[in-house]
Amino acid sequence: MKPILLTGCDGQVGAELRGPLATLGPVVACNRGALDLADSRAIRDTVRRLQPAVIVNAAAYTAVDRAEEETELAEAINGVAPGILAEEAARAGALLVHYSTDYVFDGEKAEAYVEDDATAPLNAYGRSKLAGERAVQAAGADHLIFRTSWVYGMRGRNFLLTILRLAREREELRIVDDQFGAPTWSRDIAYATAAVLSSLRGIGPATALHDRAACSGFYHLSAGGRTTWCGFARALIDAAPPEVPRPRVVPISTADYPTPARRPRNSTLSNARLSETFGIALPPWEVSLRDCMR
Repeated sequence: MKPILLTGCDGQVGAELRGPLATLGPVVACNRGALDLADSRAIRDTVRRLQPAVIVNAAAYTAVDRAEEETELAEAINGVAPGILAEEAARAGALLVHYSTDYVFDGEKAEAYVEDDATAPLNAYGRSKLAGERAVQAAGADHLIFRTSWVYGMRGRNFLLTILRLAREREELRIVDDQFGAPTWSRDIAYATAAVLSSLRGIGPATALHDRAACSGFYHLSAGGRTTWCGFARALIDAAPPEVPRPRVVPISTADYPTPARRPRNSTLSNARLSETFGIALPPWEVSLRDCMR
């Protein structure tokens, strides 16, 4: 049985993927030490050696502000590497699963973004992720590109862990309250990914319904509902264990908290295509946050 190749297996999403993917077949899980996506030769050698049935690319450069200075590294990992993975997937007859971001949009739309909306990233990170999307599309492999948003979990570096740390250090937290999106638990992303794969013929069970070539393309994969960073901070402090202090959370504007990278004002994603195609919908963000904190 051909394996599933998982990159970025120590990251927020990658670590959560190990278990769900293992229900579909043998998983070869690679962290950065085993497979550095900045090394194009290593990517090609690994895929050609393993001849996987599925490649799940959970590795990414995610330091949004630092990407403004490390543009070449962000582009290599987020922009170039996905295209190489897709080229090798096409050569091996494999399906590529790749994760992208809400930050490919400029945030000027009032409603939730759908997959076919025009992209216009505001920062280097978003531009590097958009380059990766386009490289995957151009390679000709069967692919699923999942755009997600505001990813958090109990490992790595993310907003949730930062707020829990600051809650122990400060009596007041000043948090941006005019940027909107959907906080999305990394575990939900992992289980939804496995559910989609299990529905594809040739990957899932014999009763799988969907043809993978016909389903190739973009899908938004984020939690239901929306909030602001301030609303997210208040909710996670409310859901935190009793021993975590409860600092005051004060709403501020984006202008009050300048950052090297500009963020979209609205990066809410519509998940309708995912639901209509695969019958999958992630829970509302508040529900998943409570589950994560438990």
